[in-house]
Amino acid sequence: MEYNNQTSTDFFLSGLFPPSRTGLFFFILIVLIFQMALFGNLSMIILILVDTHLHTPMYFLLSQLSLVDLNFISTIVPKMAIDYLFGNKTISFIWCGVQSFFFLTLAGGEGLLLASMAYDRYVAICFPLHYPIHMSKRICALMITGCWIMSSINSCAHTAYVLNISYCRSRTINHFFCDVPAMLTLACMDTWVYEYTVFVSTTLFLVFPFIGIVCSYGRVLFAIYHMRSAEGRKKAYSTCSTHLTVVTFYYAPFAYTYLRPRSFRSPTEDKVLAVFYTILTPMLNPIIYSLRNKEVIGALRRVIQRICSVKM
Repeated sequence: MEYNNQTSTDFFLSGLFPPSRTGLFFFILIVLIFQMALFGNLSMIILILVDTHLHTPMYFLLSQLSLVDLNFISTIVPKMAIDYLFGNKTISFIWCGVQSFFFLTLAGGEGLLLASMAYDRYVAICFPLHYPIHMSKRICALMITGCWIMSSINSCAHTAYVLNISYCRSRTINHFFCDVPAMLTLACMDTWVYEYTVFVSTTLFLVFPFIGIVCSYGRVLFAIYHMRSAEGRKKAYSTCSTHLTVVTFYYAPFAYTYLRPRSFRSPTEDKVLAVFYTILTPMLNPIIYSLRNKEVIGALRRVIQRICSVKM
């Protein structure tokens, strides 16, 4: 259904699923993924908090990644679920801006956090003797603070712009959340200058961090190849492959979506790709990091044993 109420300042989200049996199936699937993501990320945060063996920069960064993913999926899925269940796809002008702000903040923050985690592994593997100096708790805290501040400033700038432009066409956003590029198609002014700033922001928060990650892991793989210890090589390869899997799932669809000109973009394709970095990645991250990390599994066993001993 197309909405064209010019007197209202509200927006209307087209949603992700059609009102059919197929749509209901995918809706139930998304709700299950949402619950898995909440449980997985919350469990990772609590596990890293309560187990002293995980009080290291690497796991401190991982806890922040889980915090970002927890908020990321919570910003998108609940509203989408309510819209589907009750059929009311209206979102107020202000709440659309709030959702856009949190989405951009968390998206930029995750990109910078993944780059910080790559730097952490680079220092740990290539300069193990200098690791306590280059990745102290203070430096780790500064890196995390910098990620949040930079992404928040970037988000404020973009949100302020989209809230202050005129919308004179249909107020139906062809997406399942308030995505800035989708909102720009409704503007009654030429936005090519602003679209260039979106390209610049994407380059700063996605392309440059990705280049940094690739360079870091290039050096890491070179160092691993020259390791004498087979056990050390196996552990390093496991850590690197885990991180690279997460990076690929996050950066590839995000960059492909935001670096293309508007003329090459398809609303349906954008929505499908958005599912990867807004819903699937927050669910997969804790699974990948927990199942492929012996230290996390060991910490989980210790916590379970501690709980069982208290009950007995």
